[in-house]
Amino acid sequence: MKNSKNTSYQLDSIDKEIIYMLMDNAKSSLANISKSVGISTTAVHQRIKKLEQAGVIETSISFLNPKKIGYKVISYIGVFLDLPSHYPDMVKSLKDINEVVEAHYTTGNYTIFLKVICKDNDHLMQILSKLQQLKGVIRTETFISLEQGIYRQLKV
Repeated sequence: MKNSKNTSYQLDSIDKEIIYMLMDNAKSSLANISKSVGISTTAVHQRIKKLEQAGVIETSISFLNPKKIGYKVISYIGVFLDLPSHYPDMVKSLKDINEVVEAHYTTGNYTIFLKVICKDNDHLMQILSKLQQLKGVIRTETFISLEQGIYRQLKV
């Protein structure tokens, strides 16, 4: 199956089990997955490759715990642009700000909604200052996360 944004991939129960195991631990061995789902390691390997080629599985990464390295403030920032046409240039500029870990082009009040991870409130203020100086930014609205109650990927 070709990788296409307009095409959905039909997952069977074995695909789902494999995906859930990889979501739980991206370093799960083929042998361990094989034993759990009841098919050969070769078949598991082939299924994973098909899922990757179809774009269902994008990448295998380890997640960094920001708090363990001193980044204790998670905030969400709504960015108001003077013109929506500034969005592509804004995304290019935002990629240069390491603390911006997500950027979404949205409907509603904000043109862009960001997830930003900072060391502390002073660091957040520095990031806000950078954001507010970018071309096209009219204003920002900031929300600080007090607690993350749910942290997971989509299960299908």
